[in-house]
Amino acid sequence: MNAVTAKRFSIAEYHRLGELGFFAPDDRVELIRGEIIIMSAKGRLHSFCNSLLVQELIILLARRALVRAQEPITLTDDSEPEPDVVIARNRSDNYLSSHPEPADILLVIEVSDSTLKYDRKTKLSLYAETGISNYWIFNLVARHLEMHSEPYRKQNGSFSYQLQRVVLPNQMVVIPGFPELSLNLSSVFPAQIGE
Repeated sequence: MNAVTAKRFSIAEYHRLGELGFFAPDDRVELIRGEIIIMSAKGRLHSFCNSLLVQELIILLARRALVRAQEPITLTDDSEPEPDVVIARNRSDNYLSSHPEPADILLVIEVSDSTLKYDRKTKLSLYAETGISNYWIFNLVARHLEMHSEPYRKQNGSFSYQLQRVVLPNQMVVIPGFPELSLNLSSVFPAQIGE
């Protein structure tokens, strides 16, 4: 009997598929653990909150770090996700020569509604395994921020974060790497959402 196995792709193969036109120009895909994942379409609420978040972070950080929105990061030879927002250390070439890698990244953020389960399990585990120190999920379903920090390996070999904190939409949070900067969550979770 023949076993069925899925083809896993490296980042190089994934990029080559893109160069060959395998993906349509409007396809939204990312590479996670060797699998090409088709990303769900972003709804109006997701886009609205993501835009507000990016705007607030750019204003707050004022060029002290680079705010990247829905751009790739390179985590392993077979994982190149495109998080909603990444705060990366400034680099002289502004990441022209390569996408940010874990050592470059101060914070990864996903804005989640329809992808909440995936962002809490698959992406959380991947980010923890690759040493991403701070991972935030803007949970649009429950209307709060889930902050994850201090990645670790569990006894069963899987990865997670030791510290997990829920922050309400009317509170402030400090930006990792910038203790003097706080983000007012009410600027991302406006009062009219969900009402």
